Amino acid sequence: MTRRIALSLLALATALPLAACGEKEETTGPSAVEQVRLMLDYYPNADHAGIYRAQAGGAFERAGLEVELQTPSDPAAPLKLLAAGKADVAISYQPELLLARDKGMRVVSIGALVSRPLTSIMALPKSKVRDVRDLEGKTVGTAGIPYQSAYLETILREAGVDPGSVKEVNVGFNLVPALLSGRADATLGAFWNVEGVELERAKRDPLIIPVDEAGVPEYDELVLVAREQDAKERGPLLRAFLRALAEGHEELRDDPASGVDALLEANPDLDRADTLAQVERTLPAFFPADEARPFGWQDIAGWGSYGGWMHENGLLESAPSPLALTNEFLPGVGIEQDEGPS
Repeated sequence: MTRRIALSLLALATALPLAACGEKEETTGPSAVEQVRLMLDYYPNADHAGIYRAQAGGAFERAGLEVELQTPSDPAAPLKLLAAGKADVAISYQPELLLARDKGMRVVSIGALVSRPLTSIMALPKSKVRDVRDLEGKTVGTAGIPYQSAYLETILREAGVDPGSVKEVNVGFNLVPALLSGRADATLGAFWNVEGVELERAKRDPLIIPVDEAGVPEYDELVLVAREQDAKERGPLLRAFLRALAEGHEELRDDPASGVDALLEANPDLDRADTLAQVERTLPAFFPADEARPFGWQDIAGWGSYGGWMHENGLLESAPSPLALTNEFLPGVGIEQDEGPS
């Protein structure tokens, strides 16, 4: 069933740009300085290094944009604030976007910020968990998010472990403290590029298994989201924003320390050495695996597979629509589509 959904999404999404071909001409950027309110998903951290590099290095300014970076008081709030008109673009998670659309929210992903899963299973040596099979009879802490519970069940079944033999406990966002204190033998929810790096640098010798390496379909961990109406009416603005963001990430790849400097200005609580190590570890995930694709590229078939998995696991009432995402505003993509056959 997942494959059928993926193929259906692929066929529909491939047809969408051609249906619009010739209807309007679009420039690659705004004609005057425009403001963009970007709502982050969390406090400034390594995942946002390219954004802060784009701001500090002048990429947004060169694109004719004044970008205001906002931090949510609640990590669950960005999509709601976006829908309410409190932001122009919001950073969220692919599963959160699909859940929001399933409930009727008119939002669309316009690009991937982190193009592979960061969510991981983690354990410390004292728990004697060396692979997923060792979770049998153990306690696993999660952040209490429903799709994380579904991740855990899928991973256990893939490894031949009875999910009923594993105790899941909600530890909120205290995933690392739960490991260190022994409240949980393992956790599912921490990121390999942030908490994983912190544990490694603290010489805790963690076991780290990204969820997509344990049976969960690959997905984009962080995505850039706009309102559907803005995707229809503000194409030049979104294209200019994404082009500047791509420039910032290219500069970050050339000089990771430059992004760390900008991050530390925004969040002085960050440790410079830890943050630099996290940014360097994250760099490959900022770009699509296919080097021929532009920054922000979203794989249509991959979205179909992951959305089908969510539907089959009861997380979505309906199979996701191809209108959940678009690549048309990415550097070069929209122009290619406009010049293609009508």
